[in-house]
Amino acid sequence: MTREEEEAQAELRRIVEALEKVRSNLRDVAAALPSTLEEAMYAEEDPDVATEIRAVIECVLTDQIGPALRDLSAAVEHHQKRRDEDEP
Repeated sequence: MTREEEEAQAELRRIVEALEKVRSNLRDVAAALPSTLEEAMYAEEDPDVATEIRAVIECVLTDQIGPALRDLSAAVEHHQKRRDEDEP
């Protein structure tokens, strides 16, 4: 593996760690909000702020951060496995 590839892989690991921290922070924000989701599901009016924030966080975690973490982690692991296989 070239120096540039090793540097890219190390940077990718740092990015994965940062995304994991963001995921954790978002989960903490959602958990700190008052639980109003069930009430909002049955209300005829717009959801309250807590429900809206929680819904947005869940969508971001599910649709963007989760897949990004999965794909970036797989890329790091793939290259690590190849390197481990090449070593005697």
